[in-house]
Order: sequence, then structure tokens, then C-alpha cells
Amino acid sequence: MSEPPRAPRRPSTRTVHGVALSDDYAWLRADNWRAVMRDPTVLDADIRTYLEAENAYADGYFAPFGDLKSRLVAEMRGRIKEDDASVPVPDGPFAYYSRHREGGQHPLACRKAMPAGEEVILLDGDAEAAGKAYFHFGHWRHSFDHARLAFSADTSGSELYSIRIRDLATGADLPDAIEETTGDLLWSADGRVLYYIRRDAEHRPSKVFRHELGTDPAADVLIYEEPDKGFFVSLGETQSHRYGLIACGDHDTSEVHLLDLEDTSAAPRCIAPRSAGVRYDVEHHPDLGGTDTLVLLTNADGAEDFKIVVAPTFAPGRDNWVDFVPHRPGRMILSHSVLAGHMARLEREAGLPRIVIRDLESGAEHDIAFDEEAYALGLSAGFAFDTTEVRFTYASMTTPSEVWDYDMASRERDLLKRQEVPSGHDPADYVTRRLQARAPDGEMVPVSLIYRRDTPLDGSAPLLLYGYGAYGITIPAGFATNRLSLVDRGFIYAIAHIRGGTDKGWRWYSDGKLAKKTNTFTDFIAVAEHLVAEGFTRPDRIVAHGGSAGGMLMGAVSNLRPDLFAGIIAEVPFVDVLTTMLDDTLPLTPPEWPEWGNPIADAEAFERIRSYSPVDNVTAAAYPSIFALAGLTDPRVTYWEPAKWVARLRASDTGGRPILLRTNMDAGHGGAAGRFDRLDEVALVYLFALRTVGRAV
Repeated sequence: MSEPPRAPRRPSTRTVHGVALSDDYAWLRADNWRAVMRDPTVLDADIRTYLEAENAYADGYFAPFGDLKSRLVAEMRGRIKEDDASVPVPDGPFAYYSRHREGGQHPLACRKAMPAGEEVILLDGDAEAAGKAYFHFGHWRHSFDHARLAFSADTSGSELYSIRIRDLATGADLPDAIEETTGDLLWSADGRVLYYIRRDAEHRPSKVFRHELGTDPAADVLIYEEPDKGFFVSLGETQSHRYGLIACGDHDTSEVHLLDLEDTSAAPRCIAPRSAGVRYDVEHHPDLGGTDTLVLLTNADGAEDFKIVVAPTFAPGRDNWVDFVPHRPGRMILSHSVLAGHMARLEREAGLPRIVIRDLESGAEHDIAFDEEAYALGLSAGFAFDTTEVRFTYASMTTPSEVWDYDMASRERDLLKRQEVPSGHDPADYVTRRLQARAPDGEMVPVSLIYRRDTPLDGSAPLLLYGYGAYGITIPAGFATNRLSLVDRGFIYAIAHIRGGTDKGWRWYSDGKLAKKTNTFTDFIAVAEHLVAEGFTRPDRIVAHGGSAGGMLMGAVSNLRPDLFAGIIAEVPFVDVLTTMLDDTLPLTPPEWPEWGNPIADAEAFERIRSYSPVDNVTAAAYPSIFALAGLTDPRVTYWEPAKWVARLRASDTGGRPILLRTNMDAGHGGAAGRFDRLDEVALVYLFALRTVGRAV
């Protein structure tokens, strides 16, 4: 194998809070990064040359195992039902769904007339993607009168979505073309107005516009502009379809404005002004106890794990909030859907989710029960409001995903779809377990495992340990066919439910952010040590895996305990934390300060972030084998973060193990967009894991 590339050192120094910060690789950040997001061809030639040299080096590492990579892709593709379709969702005279065609990379949006009409393809993702290096749908949404379909698409990976509107009678697109949006779509009740969000010059979603069909988008009316650059804006809709929702917020605080979908001239109306640390989500019922009512999920009044309150729609301020489902510590309410006669909520307690149904007239509640020890749940209310049915998905690490309709009145459930694995899958061949690992401060960290029933549990098995641990995001113990390519080769696959997520309630998240961020890292290390102590594996058999904020976790643990891992896989890793949090011109920096701290204004936050930021803590050490993946047009974790990290690792590593960087020059944060193209990237990740532990055969 050839010698790895060596990024030239071009030192730059600045002083922050009296501390001199030196960066040999700051030149990898393109001065014209905003332009690169829109057109990757304008990337500086020196930077492109370096990234392409890294790609060539990584390709050389994998080249001798091309046959195995092809087998991995074939296996993973063989588990995909290529002509799979979602379960149709009824909406008045039609049922809407998506599907793929055999061999197709992108989804088709379809509908059928109820009850048994012929399929009509409304939107063909493969046709839209033809000739484009990258293509990804944001959203599509039909108008309430079913006459038009609005859809958004990103053609660079930079999450700058173009919006088009299709006449469903003719199949032709209207001349209206709206550029550089977030992809969010919201129709007025009469179908003559479309609301959307435009990104500003710093790539932030900050302005909501009203577009009247048939008019020039340049004349669209600005109806809301977010004044705080630390707040992001999104669009939603109540289940009753009476109101649109302009949701503003960061990771700690939210504010929602009601948009009357029946009166397009009405200005948005704030429900409750933002208050630091208070979050709320909104649903609506036109006649709850005789009153037009908003039903809000909130952490107000110290409800750490959230409660549900009600308030009259005409006077929705906090002074009028009345508890509807009181707060109960340890039971975290995740979401709620309000329908004509019932409310369904998804909650989590003791690490496991459940669905609770409430009869709105009597107040009686019941759970939808499940039997397995560890599982994942999803809840969807569909399009209808006046219905007794709600839809949910269920899966475990061994059980393929199932889609059910549940009648909230009769309590009958109807299995609509079970995920097919064309190449075959027998859950009895696998074991799933839930363990608890003790963290250094005594907290017990849940761990979900899957392995083949015949896997030896004597320490010889390789183990992939996955972690995330940020933003309150929980990694569900669900079914994923791709990971079976590792498990069937003798791997134990483990998910560490570390602090920074909400696996054990909101406190689990709070204890993994800001001043307590390092709990995330020590939790992950404790899980790895526990799996070794319990005889599942050995340090030279563990490959750690994380992406985005989970990539920061990878960088941190490789600095803290390089001896504990044979390999590290870091996808789009957020590793240059200090530099990024010091640059308030980047899209995500101000909204990220509530998660990590603001090192510009706060010297204590500066020192804290500097103490763990992976790039800033690379030292002379024998690092594990490392594989970093990046996307050139990624607006969330910019490409130069993993590039700088790898450059520093190469300059400091004393162990001589492979350190690889591969940048997708045609994609962003999510990697390749086509469902089969994405398998090539997954195959490289798994090939790296297999080669690291000597299983690349």
C-alpha cells in the first residue's frame, strides 16, 4: 500500500480568552464554502487535490478486498424488497403511499382512489434524479382538495431544497419555482397558497414566506422572520388541519406561532412567548369539553419529563395552561396526537417505549401492550382527524418492522405489513439482550445487543459498539437488515444508550451536555469495559462506530482510551468542536451553543470545550485504526472538520495503524442519496470493521 497523504502545515495562530490557539490545517476550510455548498466545482484546487489524494489512499486500502465488498453489497441488497411500498394512508377520496420500483434508487409518490382504484404515480423520483450526481426529496404534500402536489428536492447535498408544484390533473409542473428553501411545505385550506421557509445567506432557516400559486416567487410575502440567529424555524400542522405551526427554537427553548390555514391574510399568532428552557409542541381540538382548545406537550413548571396541558385557542398564553396529563418523573412523554375522540401519546419509561390511548370524553386511559424485552415503537396519526384509528410501527433487534392499525375504541389491532427480507431471516437464529453497565459515577447505562445464537461468548467474538449521545436523541433497539452482514460473520452488535440521549428521561440528556458533556464519553468507555469484563469480547476485538455528534464521541474516546478499541469508524464526525463553536458565521454554531456552550462569550465554556474537542486533543499516541467519512457539501458537519482531524492524527500517531479519510465529493451529511448507492458506503464501513479484526475473508 502506498504512503498516506500528508497535508501541508500552514500554521495560523489566534488568541482567545488569553489562550493562543495554533492550527496547522485551517487552510483546509475553503474561504468560499458558501459557494461550494451550491456548486462543488468551485472548491479551491489545493483543497480538492488533497481530498482526492485521501480518497485514492482509502480506495487503495480497500482495493484488495473488492470481492468481499461486492458480496457485502449483494447481501445487503438481497435483504431489501426492491419493489417495496409503504402502507397506503387514507385521506378522503384517496389513499396516498410511496413505493420503489425494482432496481430503482429513489421513491415514487403514488395514490389510489378509494376503495380500490388504479395506482397513479404522482412523482417519480428516479425520473427526477436522472442525470444528477446527487438527488434527495425533502418532502411532498398534496393540497387539501387533492388537486396539486408540492414537492421539494436537494440536488447537491447541501440541504438547499428547490420547491415545485405539480398539477395532478395534467401531471405538469406549474411555472412557480422556489429556490434555496428548507424543503418544508404547508398548504392553505383552499390550496391556493403554499407556505415555505427560505434559508438566509448563512444557510439558516429564518424566514417564512407565503406564495400565491401562479405568481412570481420574487414577490412572495414575508410573514415571519426569526430575530435570534440561534433559533431555527420549521413548519408543521395540527392533526385537525385547522392551523399551521411556525415552530422556532434551539435545543432548550421553543416558541410556536399559529397560522390560520382558512384565512391566508391572517398574521401568525404567538401561542406563548419564548422563555429560556421552556419547550412546547402544539396540537388542536375544535371542541374539547365545549371549547376550541390547544393541547400542548411541555416541560413548563419544572415538568422535566414533560406533561400535557390544555388552553383555549383564543387565549393560549401560559397563564391559561391547565394540566391535562400531569408530569410524572421518570415517564418521559415523547409525542402526542389529538384526534376527534381520542389522544394517543408515545412515552418512554425505564428505557422502553409505550403507546397510551386516552378517551377524551371519559378520560380513561389504556396502554398498547408488547411482550419483548427490548423494542422500538413509532406512532403516526395519518391524515384523518375524525377517526378512531391510529397507526404504529413495532420492531426489535431480531424482529423485522411491523405496521399496525389500532382501533382506539374497540382496542383491536390489525397487522397491515411485516417487513420482508427476500433473502430470508429467521429471528430464532439470533439473540437480543439488554444489559446495564456501571458508569464511573454509579449510573447504570443501558446496552442493547444482538448476536447469532451460535456466537461464542468467550471473549473471542468481535464486537461493533455504536453510540451517539447528543441532542436528546435516542437510538432505538430496532431492526436493521444491514447490520446482519456483520452479525452473520460472528460480530456482536451493541448499542450504548449513553447520556446525551433521552433513553432514561430528560435528565439523561441534561447529564450529557454542557458542563456534563464528558459523561457521554465515560459512559461509552464504561460500556466497552463492561462488555469485556462480562466475557463478550476483548479490547483488540472492539470497533467503535458513531456519526455526526456520535463522530465527536468517536474522536473523544480515541483520545481518552486508544488502547480500548481496535478500530474507530467516524461518519461525518463533529470533531473540530472548539473552532466551530468559535465561528458564529457557520450555519449551526449559534443554535448549538445551548448544547455545548458558547466559547466566544464564556471563558469557562471555552476551557471546557477545549478540554475534549477531538482535534485539539490529538496527542502522540498509538491510535486505533480509524476510518473517517465526510461529505463535501455537508452544511451540518463541514468537510474540513474530519479532514483536519485526520491530518493531525497522521502527524501525531505512533502506532502505525491505518488512518483513512474518504470524502464523498457529490454529497452532504447523509452520504449517497440513492438507496443502493448508499449500500456502497455501508459496505466500506463494514469492510473496514471486518479487516480491523481479521475477518475480511
